[in-house]
Amino acid sequence: MKLGRLNHIGVATPSIADSIAHFRDVMGATDITEPFDLPEQGVKVCFVNTPTHGGMNGTQIELIEPYDASSPINGFLSKNPAGGQHHLCFEVEDIAAAREWFEGQGKRILGATRIGAHGTPIFFLHPKDMMGQLTEIMETPHSDTTGEH
Repeated sequence: MKLGRLNHIGVATPSIADSIAHFRDVMGATDITEPFDLPEQGVKVCFVNTPTHGGMNGTQIELIEPYDASSPINGFLSKNPAGGQHHLCFEVEDIAAAREWFEGQGKRILGATRIGAHGTPIFFLHPKDMMGQLTEIMETPHSDTTGEH
């Protein structure tokens, strides 16, 4: 298993609109996707795309707002009402091989492999097995790297 690049940092927020305003007005972000719903994951998301430098792709910030009262993000926001860093997401070339490798390392995988916001398969690793950080593993997107749908 070979770990790929850091694709994005997930940030839970009680309001995507307020977070977009923050990244645009305070941080000077100019490349922000339109929010879209992922009801099957219980979230609404959008991506703040950071600039590329020296030929290297920028990293995305995924803003995540609860879709409804059953959203798994609500638990995080109940402990962190202002929002905050929720997860790190790393790319891998082969999601099935990565899942098998992490399982072989004794790492706990949270739920089934499913399609994520970039339209590629993902799974999450338990924070207690990943130095306290919820970690998303996603198959490298080959056509949709902006998060737009």
